[in-house]
Amino acid sequence: MKNIARIMMPIIVLSACSTAPKDRTLVFDGIENARELGGLVMQDGRTIRSGMLVRSGELSQASDRDVEVLKERFGLTDVFDFRFEMERSRKPDREMEGVKNTWLSTLPQAFLAAFASGRADSTIVRSANLMDALASYAFLPQAQEMADKLYPAIVSDTTSQRRYGEFLRGVLDADGGALWHCSQGKDRCGWGSAFVLAALGAGRETIVEDFALSNVSYQKAVEAVSATIIEKGGGEPELAFVRAMVGVSVENFERTLDLIDSQYGSLPAYLEKALGFTAAEQEKMKDKYLEGLPGR
Repeated sequence: MKNIARIMMPIIVLSACSTAPKDRTLVFDGIENARELGGLVMQDGRTIRSGMLVRSGELSQASDRDVEVLKERFGLTDVFDFRFEMERSRKPDREMEGVKNTWLSTLPQAFLAAFASGRADSTIVRSANLMDALASYAFLPQAQEMADKLYPAIVSDTTSQRRYGEFLRGVLDADGGALWHCSQGKDRCGWGSAFVLAALGAGRETIVEDFALSNVSYQKAVEAVSATIIEKGGGEPELAFVRAMVGVSVENFERTLDLIDSQYGSLPAYLEKALGFTAAEQEKMKDKYLEGLPGR
């Protein structure tokens, strides 16, 4: 289990290559898989204000230019880091003057325990060829099962729920622009974005489309590892593992949204009942980050 956990730790450093809409894709020197939410249209016809909400990969390699853009274009005042302790210690976020960095590890406790058990061998993670390692671990049924359980665990783990609730209140209370990230900006960050979008009144299609854009950023890497899997005789279970661990599993994301709907009735209701982010706070979030008139 601990070896699988080390390999599944989302620390792959890749170059962004996005063909997502130009008005939302953000190209930085040292920040991967970045985009803003501004410009997305909500179900009531209002639009998210531009230059306020950003999602991305980790910030350890942010350049001076990156910091300048985040401060000037987005008025950045608040960063929310969803990584766990070992990730943060290996690649601490760049400090930015006047920007508050809030640590809210949202990895489910069962997964966190597995990662912690491999701490003593973390040097292996730094030196190993992670692409080859992923191609090998893709053939292990327990690794495939772990990947498949990640999203349902994120939304059902009580610690993750509490911290995502704190995150939403932090975004609501931010003095300026807000940015949230994990390591690659795809899974834990993707769920954070889904919760923000749900609070703002986005429809399911918009939420899923934004989540799926991480597959554009990591398309070349997915294709490279998938080619290795096919050469080794792998089939759909192995390829699904690669798509989930190098990119994101949109299928699993949608299944987990269905799970939320079946248990809570809707994603906004889940925010209130599981994350403690009330309907009144969701309305305040809309007032703060949306522009235009409802129904127009």
